[in-house]
Amino acid sequence: KMAALRTVSGNTRMISLFLLCVIAAAKSDEQVPLVAWASDGFALSPVNAPSAGHTVSVEELESHLSTALSTTPHNLLLFLQDKLSVDDFTLYGGVFGNKQDSVFQNLEAALLSSSSLWLPSVSSSATALVSTLLQNQIDAAPLYMNPDTLAQLRLNASVAALLVFRLPYSGGADMMSTKEVLSGNDEVIGQVLSIMKAQSVPYTAVFTALWPSRVLEEASPAVHSVWSRSLLQSRREETTAPKPPLEFKEKGSTCILLWAEKLVVSQYRSGKWERHDLAPKTFGEGVEPNLSGSSCNETHSRLVLNYEDVLNYRSFKLIFVMNRRHYKVSARHWFTMDLVHLDYDGKNATFNGSRYIYAPAEYSYRCESVSSSRYPQLSPHSDKDNANDWQISFHDFQIQGFNVAGKDFSYASDCASFFTPGIWMGLVTSLLMVLVLTYGLHMIMQLRTMDRFDDPKGPAISVPQTE
Repeated sequence: KMAALRTVSGNTRMISLFLLCVIAAAKSDEQVPLVAWASDGFALSPVNAPSAGHTVSVEELESHLSTALSTTPHNLLLFLQDKLSVDDFTLYGGVFGNKQDSVFQNLEAALLSSSSLWLPSVSSSATALVSTLLQNQIDAAPLYMNPDTLAQLRLNASVAALLVFRLPYSGGADMMSTKEVLSGNDEVIGQVLSIMKAQSVPYTAVFTALWPSRVLEEASPAVHSVWSRSLLQSRREETTAPKPPLEFKEKGSTCILLWAEKLVVSQYRSGKWERHDLAPKTFGEGVEPNLSGSSCNETHSRLVLNYEDVLNYRSFKLIFVMNRRHYKVSARHWFTMDLVHLDYDGKNATFNGSRYIYAPAEYSYRCESVSSSRYPQLSPHSDKDNANDWQISFHDFQIQGFNVAGKDFSYASDCASFFTPGIWMGLVTSLLMVLVLTYGLHMIMQLRTMDRFDDPKGPAISVPQTE
């Protein structure tokens, strides 16, 4: 497995070598590739390459980006794809001589004309925060847009900007194949770079993804050749076995359940964000977190997670405060997560969550991402609260503070709205079509045939022309 960080000059090295390096990169869960490059006339600063087999962490990625982008333009373009793995470059990049079949032609052309930074193995937790890391580099809020929106803007080369372009990723079960989707994403990259060139605005671009598109086991080719399908399947099942949720018991009965893949807390100090993931100290076999201070009853639940040596704080607490109330409008009980506290060495930071984090009292609450920064569900208690210096990010978060039965969560109330924008568009369009059809049928039903006709045997009808 090779996780090599390269600063490659496009004038001296063919892009085919760049893509061939992908073949030697490892395939593993939680690993995503990242590539960065600068516009013509600018070069990324060289950085020290990590050792082979090393996955770049959040702190290391922040250091690499800070060094590499120190001499490049501060107009940053972030192409953030939903999923991406090094195998995608191997399968669709034409690395075996079929360059005409490559779906990354615009990306390759950009890398040929400038210096680039290649990281084949970056932790997905790091790429999920790449927008925040770039934001810290230039002290500018991200702007989410598409090529059509960008074409209508006039950018100023002297003003720092972070432009984020979200790109999809589709599997074979979707209407469009993965190759077609990746080819479309490459066209988007080409359009954006053409617009930047047309406006004579220098830029630095980063292409990565939130999650890997493929998850494979690590093994040498010899081992893979002798393993049977059943043995490989059993190993995968063991690797992906979920960890049990955290339980708090009151009088011998479980009354609070908590689960999260990541519990990341970040504090802004010395001009940068310092991060720490509390999940390894909270979940897993052999992990027994200190829950002293927790309590629960029929109307109030309080879960206190006690830690030591977090971000150089001797004492650190993460506290969830939930309340159960009856609402007459819905005629049922609901629970809300009113507050999330951070207590650290005698100080505290308080976040409000009751506006977005709620569920029926007999259900659990689940959300793919609960954050105080991007699309925030948690907000500082006040403008002067210490929470303004902190960020919280919970990934794959689920909690239940009332009506817990056993060690399993109840039915989950997901934070994703049932009526998505696509569903609303379909409903409105269908309603308009039904209204048009109803109006047409109504008009047809109002048609009447004549009840009297002219008799050819009778006298002719005389219509006077003058009065």
